Amino acid sequence: MDRADRPISPHVFVYRWQITNTLSILHRMTGIVLSLGVLVAVCWLVALAGGEAGYERVRSAYSAVWFQPLYLGWIFSIFFHLANGIRHLCWDAGYGFEHHQIRIGGWLVVAFAAVTTVVFSAFVLF
Repeated sequence: MDRADRPISPHVFVYRWQITNTLSILHRMTGIVLSLGVLVAVCWLVALAGGEAGYERVRSAYSAVWFQPLYLGWIFSIFFHLANGIRHLCWDAGYGFEHHQIRIGGWLVVAFAAVTTVVFSAFVLF
């Protein structure tokens, strides 16, 4: 069979963009952000175990203004990953596969992550 005659896989632009595409990508991205957050936490724990001078350096870096958006990103990632993980558990149990349920569930995940991020950040960061 000639290379030009072989069938090709559908391209990204063949499919219409849906909320499930976005949430799938965002779920993977928040997983990576959470992994990076664990590295930051480990750095803090190592500094804490290393003594007062090392801990003070890390504490001053972590309390800097430029670090606040990173905290917000990690907080959003925790709540989004949690909500989307629960959504996936519901799917694993066989619930929520109707088109309207998928859309509503996706928007509920986004709303939950946004609201809990704002509320949690208001109490903890500010």
